[in-house]
Amino acid sequence: MNKKLLVTLFAAIACLLLAAARGSATSQGLALPVAFNQAIASAITAPADDPLLDANGNVVYDAQGNPVSDPNEAFHQVKPQEYDPAHTDLVQAAWLNAIGCPTGADVATYPSTTVTGTFTDTACAAGDPRDEHNEGLLLAKTGPTDNNAAATAQLKKVRGITLTELGWDMRKEGTSTDPRGSHCGAGAPRWNVTTTTGFFFIGCNSPPPDQQMPSSTGWIRMRWGAAGTVMGFCVTCTPPFLVSPVTGTVQSIQIVFDEAQDPMGGPDQFGAAVLDNIDVNGRMVGHGACDCD
Repeated sequence: MNKKLLVTLFAAIACLLLAAARGSATSQGLALPVAFNQAIASAITAPADDPLLDANGNVVYDAQGNPVSDPNEAFHQVKPQEYDPAHTDLVQAAWLNAIGCPTGADVATYPSTTVTGTFTDTACAAGDPRDEHNEGLLLAKTGPTDNNAAATAQLKKVRGITLTELGWDMRKEGTSTDPRGSHCGAGAPRWNVTTTTGFFFIGCNSPPPDQQMPSSTGWIRMRWGAAGTVMGFCVTCTPPFLVSPVTGTVQSIQIVFDEAQDPMGGPDQFGAAVLDNIDVNGRMVGHGACDCD
């Protein structure tokens, strides 16, 4: 690790400790050091691009025999993964059927055993039309927050875009600050956004979403970037952790969940969240391969 990066890391950690001593909400959920997030980013790579196909449906290769990336491929996948180098089995990330925000979901009013109608939560009147099984993204961390592990999700095909909006639907009562339902702390779940100009944190409640649709039947729609500018904590700025627009061209976006069941995972200490309809620049992804283990 070079000297400049070490200085940046120590400065960032010192800033976190100072903010914590002052009771700042900006550091409340960032209990683990910046190096932890960089370890996650290094350990979990982006899903491979889809290959370009020719008119006959065959994969196109370059002169070196490597598949050519499809230039028309857009953001369409959120891949859950666990960062758990010590194999503690205390974190889980998975798309699961029947736990997502319902949009036109079939219902059978008791005592009927056949479908009698449909149900849509007002928070997700519009969702991912490719979600056929009402899938939701479960992120969970059991035990202590300082365990070197996190539930994560890597967004595919976001490299090269200019970020104007981020968002998700969260299984939660009331608003994002209500302790009922999914955990929504200052730092988890959070967006880790790396761009050509810096590394940014955007916590579930810090900075808070620009817009949110309060829960009616248990879901909240949250959006950052209502005016076309996403604000986040700039980790690599000088001094670090200034609230700043997320600038530059996106290199990667991860969702990280690392607040667990101890006081550092307060106020609810629930250690789990269910998300759906992950939104990047207005395009939503609400389904994926289970990958659960």
